[in-house]
Amino acid sequence: MTAQVVIAVAVGLAASAEDLIHRKISNWIAGAALVSGVALQALHEGWLGALYALLGAAAGFGVFLIFYVLGGMGGGDVKLMAGFGALLGIPKVLEAALWTAGCGGLLAVVVIGASTVRGLLRATGPVAAGASGMERARAGAGAVQSIPYAPAIAAGVWLSLIPKG
Repeated sequence: MTAQVVIAVAVGLAASAEDLIHRKISNWIAGAALVSGVALQALHEGWLGALYALLGAAAGFGVFLIFYVLGGMGGGDVKLMAGFGALLGIPKVLEAALWTAGCGGLLAVVVIGASTVRGLLRATGPVAAGASGMERARAGAGAVQSIPYAPAIAAGVWLSLIPKG
């Protein structure tokens, strides 16, 4: 297992755990990925590797920046992808972003489905038994506010690291 994979797994697990538990991603996690990525690339390729890592970080940041600006993603997610960009470099971070989009879509379907089932159970439960049809519908209409996206980012990065061929 390469250092790149070990770092990606460690950062992905830390970010996912914090996002699931606290609904945020600390700057130290994204910063650790960024510093590790620059150091690792510099170790392998010298100053050119460090530049390659910084360009990857910029690409990772840029890929998700539009979603942040539109309000569909948190700043921690954008910084995490920038950190992973330093670790992966430009070609791999773009592949990881595509994998992340797919994983994020699956995650959204699961979260929305679970929220719908939870709302239906709440609307048909014993408390709602005496409520009118309209009151039961309102009780079951709990919309999902946000989805912790670090697990999708981590999965996308990990999938991009699987050797092809």
